[in-house]
Amino acid sequence: MTIWYDERGAGEPVVLLHSTAADSGMWDAQEEALADRFRVIKVDFRGYGRSPYRSDGPYSDAGDVAKVLAAIGVSRAALVGSSGGGRVALELAAAGLAGRLVLLNPLSTLEPTPDLRAYWQEENRLLEEGDVRGAAELNARTLLGPDAGQEAWDKVVAMQRHAFEVQLAADPEPEQVEGEFSPAGIEVPALVVAGGHDLPYFRDSARHLAAELPQARLLELEWAGHLPALERPEEINALLLDYL
Repeated sequence: MTIWYDERGAGEPVVLLHSTAADSGMWDAQEEALADRFRVIKVDFRGYGRSPYRSDGPYSDAGDVAKVLAAIGVSRAALVGSSGGGRVALELAAAGLAGRLVLLNPLSTLEPTPDLRAYWQEENRLLEEGDVRGAAELNARTLLGPDAGQEAWDKVVAMQRHAFEVQLAADPEPEQVEGEFSPAGIEVPALVVAGGHDLPYFRDSARHLAAELPQARLLELEWAGHLPALERPEEINALLLDYL
């Protein structure tokens, strides 16, 4: 298999799709809580966690996940996506692989806003200067909300730093593509979560998707930053168990 995956539990399948500021380790608390009632599947996208960063041709994260699901006999699942993983979930849903969606501060089809561009530019500056740890700490500082403790901070820095190191070492760098989708055409129940302390782009993105997806409900968590699954894991566990 091209990418690393793991599964625990039995029952209806639930797929956990990580943020591109983390890897599948961001879901450790959710995997443990959900595995008593569901078949929980988590993956590492290429260049994250335990997945290598290489490809023989253009690839997509959604395509990789679809191949994993086909290999393990899953034709439809509840998809839980964080940030960039939310976009992957939407692409999979557009391909008919979702029975239900949970999108935590997802990327969408909206154009990047000045706040998001400024964040990316600072990250690129630090990486160009060789300050990989500084770039990883920028992600933790920007994305984690005020309720995040030291453990969450350390975990984000470690996951993001590892991803940067793996991706910067790639030669040649794989060509990644994204699939096209229309939110209006995704006819499955969806819970879209927005964090009150997240960047304006992601708050706008969540509200946009909640308005466009035909069966969506918006939940705004005033306490949350960009990664609520790490900030208040028990609260997100309860939310997922209730919705799924």
